[in-house]
Amino acid sequence: MMSSHQNPAQGGDVTPPWATSDGTPDTPASVGVHRAEPSKKSPLFKILGAIIAVGAIGTATVGSFASAHQGDSLRTSMTIVAPAGAGGGWDTVAREMQQAQRANGIVNNTQVVNMPGAGGTIALGNLANLEGDPSTLMVGGTGQLAATIQYDTDTTYADITPLAITVEEYNMVVVPADSPYQSLEELMTAWAADPASVPWSGGGSFDRLVATELATAAGVDPKEMVFVSSDGGGEVTAALLNGTVQAAASGFSDSIDQVESGRLRALGLVSKERFEGVDIPTTVEQGYDVTLSNWRLLAAPGGLTAEEEAELTDIVLETVETEEWSTAVGRYNWAERVITGDELDVFLEEEKERISSLYESLGV
Repeated sequence: MMSSHQNPAQGGDVTPPWATSDGTPDTPASVGVHRAEPSKKSPLFKILGAIIAVGAIGTATVGSFASAHQGDSLRTSMTIVAPAGAGGGWDTVAREMQQAQRANGIVNNTQVVNMPGAGGTIALGNLANLEGDPSTLMVGGTGQLAATIQYDTDTTYADITPLAITVEEYNMVVVPADSPYQSLEELMTAWAADPASVPWSGGGSFDRLVATELATAAGVDPKEMVFVSSDGGGEVTAALLNGTVQAAASGFSDSIDQVESGRLRALGLVSKERFEGVDIPTTVEQGYDVTLSNWRLLAAPGGLTAEEEAELTDIVLETVETEEWSTAVGRYNWAERVITGDELDVFLEEEKERISSLYESLGV
């Protein structure tokens, strides 16, 4: 089986002292102080977002966000924004893209800037404020789209220029190795019979959405679902092993080592197809049409010319065709899935409707 690995070297970039390791819709921005999660469209959320945006744009003006489009090619210099702190999934995509571009001369100087907060919506707002500047890209994804829906943010993907989906990450349904549930069918049947007796966990809001989709497939009212949010794969494993929860929707890379070690049992891979070399049946082949993936998007500000958009898309596509990127795909157990153009527009709209429906079923 494949195994998860640690992040590569950070390529000499300095992560700002206010960066955190979070990036899920359940976690607001953290800039020197701790704050409670803002509600949808709350005045606090808007005011804090505006303050952070002004500060970030000010920093960008004198530093990492300095425009590379000063009469030169778009390939002279580029900033890639990771909308979370160092070490998370969005940051990893940004830094692997940086390394691949540097190694192959695709862009002469690529820098990564971490901008955490509110599930990626702080970075999204900042990117939208850079309208017309083709020198800055941002990594986005399922969690960020979900955050715009959960928080009902003013800025959405309609305000920027999505360029390409690059990879996807998938969840697994896992239980403790000594669990009485030997199959996904047994687990789902018990869950449907008594939802409260089968509490679930996951490492963030994306995992909760997967659990919500599983609940619907099992005939469980998502509002009756007991979901204990954990901070990453380590806490998910601990919650399973100490009996706090009975099952979890957890990232493949987060839990595959525990499955291989025999501490956890994998009941299903939340995917349409099996992974090569991984003997875990999918949810689909077991009769549950649950396939929500954690995809990774590259996007630019709005207001670009058609030529700039085409050139930036070419840069992303050239990057994901490199040997360095291919190695990263294997290292992190990503699934390659490249979507651009009109197909991307359709995909994002369908995902928006799908995630909105899941939140509605939760009463959010």
